Amino acid sequence: MPGLRTLFDSNNLIFWIRLMQMNTEKYRILIIEDNIDISENIADFLEPKGHVLDFAFDGVSGLHLALSEEYDIIILDLMLPGMNGIKLCRKIRETSVKPVPILMLTARDTLEDKLEGFDAGADDYMVKPFALEELAARIKVLVRRIQEKPAAVLRVADLELNLNAMTLKRAGISIELNRACLKILKLLMQASPNLVSRKDLEFALWGDMPPGSDVLRSHMYLIRRKIDTPFPTQLLRTVHGTGYQLAAPNGLSA
Repeated sequence: MPGLRTLFDSNNLIFWIRLMQMNTEKYRILIIEDNIDISENIADFLEPKGHVLDFAFDGVSGLHLALSEEYDIIILDLMLPGMNGIKLCRKIRETSVKPVPILMLTARDTLEDKLEGFDAGADDYMVKPFALEELAARIKVLVRRIQEKPAAVLRVADLELNLNAMTLKRAGISIELNRACLKILKLLMQASPNLVSRKDLEFALWGDMPPGSDVLRSHMYLIRRKIDTPFPTQLLRTVHGTGYQLAAPNGLSA
């Protein structure tokens, strides 16, 4: 590849190579890239190191995988069919419950392009052509940055939601909920003890195209069954015709 030798000869790359050589961790990685040759090169380099890779070759498929599966990091091209990388990155940041690092790959190398990528929510930005050793090292840095970040925890009474790991506990007991329910709980806990309207919850989950009131009602039923039914104190309250409120008993409005 033109320009690749310059990267290999740079002092900066020596640092990335040494960092990569110390890596023994295995990650699940989503590659959203429409260039099959680039995807295959990345796979040939990363899969023998034990990493598990999924691939999407257009923006729409990439968004579906990013929101329906759990990944340690997403590698995202900018020029994609169906939905460009900037829009896709924004969608992931707006919709995803669990924070996941996003590394953008692109041939566009102006400062304006990079700033646009960071503004969309990217954590790092690499310009093509790139050295695979440096890509591997940057993946390691970005994943570790998330893993070592102090846990941000939301608490309402004895209910705790870890925002880094997106794990939920009540009275020290782990509770399993799907992605949509965790997102609803996050919004309710952030607003607690205030009420959150049905309209705001539906927009946060589905944007301008909510599937219907029965879907949200089903999610709320599941949340109540998981976080309230097994416990003596009820935290979730329905305000009929308006929305929902999550609060300790002494914080519930009349």
